[in-house]
Amino acid sequence: MRRVFIYDTTLRDGTQAEDISLTTEDKLRIALKLDELGVAYIEGGWPGSNPTDKRFFQEVQNYSLKNAVIAAFGSTHAHRGTAATDPNLKALVESGAPVVTIFGKSWDIHVTEALGTTLPRNLELVGDSLAFLRPHVKELFFDAEHFFDGFAANPDYALAVLKKAHEAGADVLVLCDTNGGTLPGDFRRMVEAVTTALPGVAFGVHAHNDSGVAVANSIEGVVLGACQVQGTINGYGERCGNANLCSIIPSLTLKCGVACLPEGKLQLITPTAHFVSEMVNQAPPSNQPYVGDAAFAHKGGIHVSAVVKNPRTYEHITPETVGNARRVLLSDLSGQSNILYKAREFGFDLDKNDPFVLELLSTIKEREAMGYEYSAAEASYELLLNRVLGRARSYFTVTRYRVLDDNVYDRAGPITEATVMIKVGGRVKHTAASGMGPVNALDKAIRKALRGFYPRLAEMRLLDFKVRVLSGLKRDDCEPGGCGTASHVRVLVECGDAAKRWVTVGVSHNGIEASFQAMEDAINYKLFSDDKAKLTKALKG
Repeated sequence: MRRVFIYDTTLRDGTQAEDISLTTEDKLRIALKLDELGVAYIEGGWPGSNPTDKRFFQEVQNYSLKNAVIAAFGSTHAHRGTAATDPNLKALVESGAPVVTIFGKSWDIHVTEALGTTLPRNLELVGDSLAFLRPHVKELFFDAEHFFDGFAANPDYALAVLKKAHEAGADVLVLCDTNGGTLPGDFRRMVEAVTTALPGVAFGVHAHNDSGVAVANSIEGVVLGACQVQGTINGYGERCGNANLCSIIPSLTLKCGVACLPEGKLQLITPTAHFVSEMVNQAPPSNQPYVGDAAFAHKGGIHVSAVVKNPRTYEHITPETVGNARRVLLSDLSGQSNILYKAREFGFDLDKNDPFVLELLSTIKEREAMGYEYSAAEASYELLLNRVLGRARSYFTVTRYRVLDDNVYDRAGPITEATVMIKVGGRVKHTAASGMGPVNALDKAIRKALRGFYPRLAEMRLLDFKVRVLSGLKRDDCEPGGCGTASHVRVLVECGDAAKRWVTVGVSHNGIEASFQAMEDAINYKLFSDDKAKLTKALKG
């Protein structure tokens, strides 16, 4: 199997994305995860540009990487100076990185207007910078910045830059679509021109996604002979992002027969994508190919029925190959197959002719028409499933609750008070609690009432809280233009403990009531899960 070397630039080019900033410690943790994944090169940053990157190169030397080699990034020397006296080139050498990548201008307009020098002088900058670095590193790469725009404007000069870099000792010439504006047909034509002009020269590709084709161009480059692909995890990068390695790696491996990672590592691509998204504090796109939560999610009843018979009918690869998993969603599009599949996930092997299946399907469709979304709140669905089956205990009943907000402030902010009456096992508890807003006050009041009965509720934590106005729902009591401020709202609550996380849903035209429903389900699910765990342990014992 042919091999292509993956050059990950998440720690440098990826951090140029809006709202992404990494500390040295963050970079080290991501680098270790990328090494575990098995990429060939990890570009740590630009040691001559900021203290964070400089410290990264110092600290990373304390770690023994198993698969990846650290690369440092920089530019050709200043046009008014020399390579020997350039501080950025000096910083690259002092970084101790065994691999150095420098970029140089290959578009004539950048040379004359952005850099402010002549075309011949720019060729000297490229040649002198690479020649200076060559004795100090094991591998030396040259990024031909704006190569495709440069080739379109002045092909002879763009090729001259590549030839100069090759003569000066660059091991790989990387063709960069820096503006991301090149379409696949033009990309192919220009790469073919390079392979004709420089036969046998090792080249790589670095694509940006401004035209939405960075992954396609990267794969095209490999088909045409590229030995190196540069990109970022989840496609992070400035403007519209870089080529997404989470799509490129599986596509090359599974579709093109090109090895990108050590054997057995491909299944780590999904957990790696999720880990990096957590580190940069960005929610991973659910519809991202291969690694997204929705990549192998099935909602339509006809789809689910077919997938149950043969997953290949609606899945282009086996989800586990890339460390992902099949998901069957429940909604107003669901059929019996969805119900049966989800029931099996929760331990119930039901028959399609069981009246319960039709009852549950009807209930789900009715509630989704009201605005409930069980595809995003599987804990609420599991509770509903067990309630309809008669398998869920009634842990408590809220008979009454009230929220008082008199705009009373203390030094910490506004105070809201909630009172609840809860019935547990024939006993009624009447409690009150204050909090920062109605949801917090209600949560504290309910827990206060229940903690004597269910002490393990202290383990439960609120992790996320989402509110959405359901302005599209039709109600008979709405005006022709819509319900406006009387619209229903959907509240999704994510909670967790040391063992797991779960999401519940509530819907009402009253935001407090919707929040209360979601929190009530979240508490019930915690108690229900604890009971299941105890039963499982007892059966095993």
